[in-house]
Amino acid sequence: MARIGLLAGSGKLPLAFAAVAKKKGDDVIAIGLKGVTDSSLTEAVCKIHWLDWGTLNKVFILLVTERIRKVVMLGKIDKSSLFKNRESLDDKARELFKKIDGKRDYSVLKGVSDLFGKLGVEVVDPTTYLESLIPQKGLLTKRGPSEKEWEDIRYGLEIAKALSGFDIGQTVVVKDRTIIALESVEGTDETISRAGRLVDGGFSVVKVARPNQDMRFDVPLVGVDTVKTLLSSGGRVIALEEKKTFLVDREEIVRLADENGISVVIV
Repeated sequence: MARIGLLAGSGKLPLAFAAVAKKKGDDVIAIGLKGVTDSSLTEAVCKIHWLDWGTLNKVFILLVTERIRKVVMLGKIDKSSLFKNRESLDDKARELFKKIDGKRDYSVLKGVSDLFGKLGVEVVDPTTYLESLIPQKGLLTKRGPSEKEWEDIRYGLEIAKALSGFDIGQTVVVKDRTIIALESVEGTDETISRAGRLVDGGFSVVKVARPNQDMRFDVPLVGVDTVKTLLSSGGRVIALEEKKTFLVDREEIVRLADENGISVVIV
């Protein structure tokens, strides 16, 4: 049995982690963001502390007072938050942003991790708890990509890997070997929606991890909402990188995709 901290953003990933950790017999002490973290996490963990955005010093105090030596960071944080509500940042958060190289996801998360390390707190890889959510290579749906769609997937993989290397985004949208949309701070679903406004459907979405992805930080994630966004935008294919993507609610994703002729493939 272990005692582990959970820094939780939005979505179901923190809930999935808490459920597995509970089965293992671990005590999970969560720190949630008001208005961001799913409120049902309260029932899934031993204890939860609710904080406002930007109160990094309070996070440090809680880690010390709760005697936490290992933490995981899971869940989505709206990237635009890094540019909004600057007045909400406490002194520790302002100090962090001054020191790091820009406000890119990896830079921020690595900066927080380094500060935790000075307290003797280790940020650990959560994938040992969430192996069931990481799909292996293969086709998940009844319909596979057409040869033309495979051409778009292969082209998209090349571009997405280059894009992710700059820590700009991890998703590209392709049609007829033409890049329709690249992900930036708006996130995957908004990128897909933008593509749907630019072309008359029939496109493929490719999402990859960073080169040398640190599995402790910002692992690519796809859930049911992404498939719903693809459907409403006229997309036909989602291609994800094997062993480096979280797939939440897999059965529901596959059911929804099969009902609508969508192809979901792990490459």
